[in-house]
Amino acid sequence: MNNEKMGRFISELRKSRQLTQKDLAAKLNITDKAVSKWERGLSCPDISLLSPIAGILGVTTYFLPLSSMVKKASSVLQLC
Repeated sequence: MNNEKMGRFISELRKSRQLTQKDLAAKLNITDKAVSKWERGLSCPDISLLSPIAGILGVTTYFLPLSSMVKKASSVLQLC
């Protein structure tokens, strides 16, 4: 999954929970600018935020479509 698809998914879930970007950011102790970047496909959440994001948005990490990020992280770890 690419950053744009991930961002749309996060945005849709956030809006369905009636949360603003600022609300989500406050719950994650990050800036609303970071959430905005995710939702515009300019970046993706840090892997340490996956479980908290899933919990806040009411999905499990299994359903949170982050498989491409996990694959990227695995690839990076294998290079180290």
